[in-house]
Amino acid sequence: MPKTKKAKPGETSGGETGVKADKAHKAGKAVKGVTKRGKGVEPDEKGLDFARAWVEFPDPADAEQVFRCDLTWLTSRWTCIFGSGCQGIQAGRADDGCCTLGAHFSDDDDEKRVASHVARLTPELWQFHDVGTDSGWVQLDEDGDRQTRRWEGSCIFQNRPGFAGGAGCSLHILALKEGKEPLETKPDVCWQLPVRRTYDWIERPDDTKVLQVSIGEYDRRGWGPGGHDLHWWCTSATSAHGAGEPVYVTYRPELTEMMGQEAYDVLVGLCEARLASQLPLVAPHPADPVS
Repeated sequence: MPKTKKAKPGETSGGETGVKADKAHKAGKAVKGVTKRGKGVEPDEKGLDFARAWVEFPDPADAEQVFRCDLTWLTSRWTCIFGSGCQGIQAGRADDGCCTLGAHFSDDDDEKRVASHVARLTPELWQFHDVGTDSGWVQLDEDGDRQTRRWEGSCIFQNRPGFAGGAGCSLHILALKEGKEPLETKPDVCWQLPVRRTYDWIERPDDTKVLQVSIGEYDRRGWGPGGHDLHWWCTSATSAHGAGEPVYVTYRPELTEMMGQEAYDVLVGLCEARLASQLPLVAPHPADPVS
């Protein structure tokens, strides 16, 4: 299982990978290779700035840590629509979803964990098994950081439509075949999206410090400056908000891994209270269906 990472004193961690802010998810640079979107290509996106309902609570498992959670996002009806209406982050490559750029590894442990699962992929599960095993499945970006290799315009682990073993991430398919959660086999950034975890050390008036862990929506800004140029992004798109269950339910395994079981249980109680006691909801997600 991936390890839940914790920031060290004096560091802030940007993005969901648990690394320093200047080494967070590299999409802000990687999107330089993505065709910029034209006017009118995102008619169903509701924008970035709107009222949000946040809640803060102490971590039951760690007295030096507090969670700050975006209930607007976590109680929203977002769902992944990969292969079912996803427009993709690259114009003309809707079948890629958000896999166009490949995935940067959060650290050595992340890469080693993924490698242990890649070793079990077969040609029946992985379309580019021959390429990956013969010449490698890792590449260096322009800064020398390691990421999954891009092959024929997208991540080498992405099976293209029509492949007999199934379209989509071969590591995801492997997990489902083996009865595992996909978070066990995929790079950190892949299984955490579109939930964003960030860290901030907060100095209190009594000179004590507490680590504030924020759990929220990975919107366009989460990708860095280049995120504004993505062809399409799902978190604020009405076409991706129609799930029967809210995010805190559908992302239970991922949120539990990111927060720990005790903190997740607290979050569930707060989300349930929000949905049960406030009709109409205060600060609903604007992309959600209108009740």
